[in-house]
Amino acid sequence: MIVISDTTPIIALLKANCLELLEKLYGKVLVPEAVYRELTENTVFAQEAETIKTISFLAVVAVENVKSVSVLRSVTGLDAGESEALIMYDEQKADLLLMDEHKGRSVARKLNVRFIGTVGILLLAYDKGMIQQMDVKECLDIMLVNNIRLDKKLCNTVMSHIGLNVEY
Repeated sequence: MIVISDTTPIIALLKANCLELLEKLYGKVLVPEAVYRELTENTVFAQEAETIKTISFLAVVAVENVKSVSVLRSVTGLDAGESEALIMYDEQKADLLLMDEHKGRSVARKLNVRFIGTVGILLLAYDKGMIQQMDVKECLDIMLVNNIRLDKKLCNTVMSHIGLNVEY
């Protein structure tokens, strides 16, 4: 399975101490160079950058069609990482894109790109028995404390799915 990731799922899972779920679920995850730069050069993620540089299951790959990235950015207003991830999905004939941003997901839908977000990753790991109820709750709680934007309604749906009577 070929999986491409944008920045936010990696940061959110890393902050919640559950980035290893990506390796357990998908083995290797490809990240475009723009995403890697966002992860390692952005001062907002300075602490996370050192960890990101050591993770063996993240493979940095260059996008071949730079012009397509530029056109996509111009037409949609997406950032470099999101645009490269969407173009790379097509170039690599990927099976799945990891993306959280609403605007990026909207473009992905229009391009018939199969995607999943951070919360979906947690649910998938739970459904596959890789993590337990309290692991899911703890991950969501840590993400919220770290200002990862999560829809409270979605969090409540997750709690219902995993059988916890918790409301956000």
